[in-house]
Amino acid sequence: MRLPADWFVRRWKSWVVLSAMTLAPGPALAQTVTPEQVTPEQVTAALSKLEQQAEAVVADGGVPALAIGVVHDDEVVYLKGFGLREVGKPEAVDADTVFQIASLSKPVSSTVVAALVSEGLVSWDSRIVDLDPAFRLADPYPTSQLTIRDLFAHRSGLPGTAGDDLEDIGYDRTEILRRLRFVAPSSSFRAGYSYSNFGLTEGAVAAAKSTGMAWEDVAEEKLYRPLGMTSTSSRHADFVKHANRASLHVKIGGAWAAKVQRQPDAQAPAGGISSTVRDLVQWVRLELGNGVHGGKTLIAADALDQTHVPLMTRGSNPVTGGASFYGLGWNVELGRHGLSWGHAGAFSVGVRSLVTLFPKQKLGIVILVNAFPTGVPEGLSDSFADLVFDGRVDKDWVKSWNTVFDGLFGPAVAAAKATYATPPSPAVPALPNGAYAGRYSNDFVGDAVVSGAENGLVLQVGPDGARSYPLTHFDRDLFLAFPNPEMPDMPSAVRFAIGPDGKASAVTIESLDENHLGTLRRADR
Repeated sequence: MRLPADWFVRRWKSWVVLSAMTLAPGPALAQTVTPEQVTPEQVTAALSKLEQQAEAVVADGGVPALAIGVVHDDEVVYLKGFGLREVGKPEAVDADTVFQIASLSKPVSSTVVAALVSEGLVSWDSRIVDLDPAFRLADPYPTSQLTIRDLFAHRSGLPGTAGDDLEDIGYDRTEILRRLRFVAPSSSFRAGYSYSNFGLTEGAVAAAKSTGMAWEDVAEEKLYRPLGMTSTSSRHADFVKHANRASLHVKIGGAWAAKVQRQPDAQAPAGGISSTVRDLVQWVRLELGNGVHGGKTLIAADALDQTHVPLMTRGSNPVTGGASFYGLGWNVELGRHGLSWGHAGAFSVGVRSLVTLFPKQKLGIVILVNAFPTGVPEGLSDSFADLVFDGRVDKDWVKSWNTVFDGLFGPAVAAAKATYATPPSPAVPALPNGAYAGRYSNDFVGDAVVSGAENGLVLQVGPDGARSYPLTHFDRDLFLAFPNPEMPDMPSAVRFAIGPDGKASAVTIESLDENHLGTLRRADR
């Protein structure tokens, strides 16, 4: 019932889409024509200044730590870590420190599927109904026509948050994907862009079924092992086995603290990869090499090229003004330095990541950070691009991006706290606990059990009551829960509807109701 770990990140992504749908170039695009090539000398000069900026960000407490990898002309030209794996402990981050990369997993997983396409095991237009006949959307026609391409381009019609709420209360991948059939579409099929973790996850899982192997094994066999990415995995258990791994950090009382962990196996293709900058630059080499790595073709160029075709509009970049589109697991942007491919990642419990590639210049950068909220990855990447292409940075990009990310928390938290800051005066007393206690259910959420306890009511949700939350009375049949671990003072409403027999006939759990599926009917009469 707590807010999903990437709830604020999804809000930001939605805001990017809605902020400017005209695709009109902003002032940031009014630049000189970007050269087709950049020289090694330009990159070297930019890297020395980038390193100074990264050191300053960590020294000033902007983030606990970060790691950077840079590729140019198929050469790894920079690998370095800065700061500490965990605040308060002496171990330093280096190029081999393993980070959770969150949604940066999406373009990596897109490359894995491109490998399957290259081998002829599937095509981007393979229908999901043929690969995974058990999967259903809410409506029969989209179900019958849905393809891998649709799911990787986020154009299936699934609402962006569909399934994230189920993951948050403890359901596994199989059960989450099964229950997506109960979610009403947010747009007509192929007509709207809606960034969906579990939509893309289904696309990857369905593609993997063509091999007879689990997705995690396919990713290792088709990408990680051939590229020598020995510290990369799509399993959380592998991440926690690494001694040299970065802890997740959030701001508590104005200071970074490692308080929360994130287990993202349910959405592994969309957000569950862990890796190092040393490993990820090998993937960057493959991408910039059009499927060639170390002189060997690993993925056919036409299979990989399709991932970079702009299919859906995302509006304008909220800071740089660049026109932004989505391909297959990739953002495709036309900005002040020309064409770029990229993707960000974040868990609001303490992770940021970013890749930015300039394909014409064979230039790419990966930045991993062990904290949230922060715009440091985007800020450093934009600064690096300016230094390479222009020889100077005329704007504090880190500050601009930090403003965007800092704004993700404040308004939502303030609004929730203001709404429930003070109960009505006088508040209407609650009914006896027995009026609310019982089992409630719907097809999407499953069972929720409300029980009386010594100090009041307790709500249990998820498989076998995996999540349990005390309820604080607010007014008559309205109670509050405080489910978010990094924001323990942020309330979420739990509302009961009382039937003619004086007992609750239904309960609406606000944090599960974004797609209007948070109302559960009493099931124990």
